[in-house]
Amino acid sequence: MEYTISAVILAGGKARRMNGADKGLQLLQNKPLISHVIERLQPQVVDISINANRHHTEYAQWGFPVFSDELPDFQGPLSGMLTSLEQAKTDFVLFVPCDSPYFPQNLLEKLKSAVKNDRTLIAYAKDKEREHPTFCLMSVQLKEKLRAYLNEGERRLLQFMNKNGAVAVQFDEREGRFVNFNTLEDLQ
Repeated sequence: MEYTISAVILAGGKARRMNGADKGLQLLQNKPLISHVIERLQPQVVDISINANRHHTEYAQWGFPVFSDELPDFQGPLSGMLTSLEQAKTDFVLFVPCDSPYFPQNLLEKLKSAVKNDRTLIAYAKDKEREHPTFCLMSVQLKEKLRAYLNEGERRLLQFMNKNGAVAVQFDEREGRFVNFNTLEDLQ
C-alpha cells in the first residue's frame, strides 16, 4: 500500500535563545534558514506547508500555505504537529524544523521505509549522538491521541512518540547532519 505524504516545516517557536528573533527568517550564508530547509525538502516531497505563529506574510513569500498552531501561547512542536495533522489531506505528514538546514536528502525515503516495514504510525530520525524527534513521519491517525496527550498538559515529544510505538531511524553523517541553529551566534 502506498501512502500519501505531505510535509510541514515547523517554524512556530518563540526562539528564546535567539532573543525572540524568528528563527526561520534569520540569515545563514545570506539566505533565510527556511530557504535552505525548503531546498532540502522540495526534492523529497511536493506538498509543503509552513507552521508559523508570527510573520505569516514573510513566510508566505515562499509560495506555500502558512498556518498557526490551533492552541494558543506557543506550546511547542507538538502543538504545530497537531494542527498539521488536523489540516492534512494526506495519510502521513513529514515534519522538519526550520532551523536545521543540512538534514539528510534521503530523510523521507528512510522514514517511509521504517513506517512501512515496522507497520508503525511514527518514525523519527536519530544519529550516533542523539534522537531528533522533530524530524519525523507521523500518521494522521494519531491526531486524536495527540490532542488527548496535549489536553493532559503533556508537551514532551519523544514521550508521545514512544507511547505510540515510534521507530527511531539511524542516519549517519554522510547522509546529512541534524545540526540546528539556536542562537544568532550559531549563524555567524
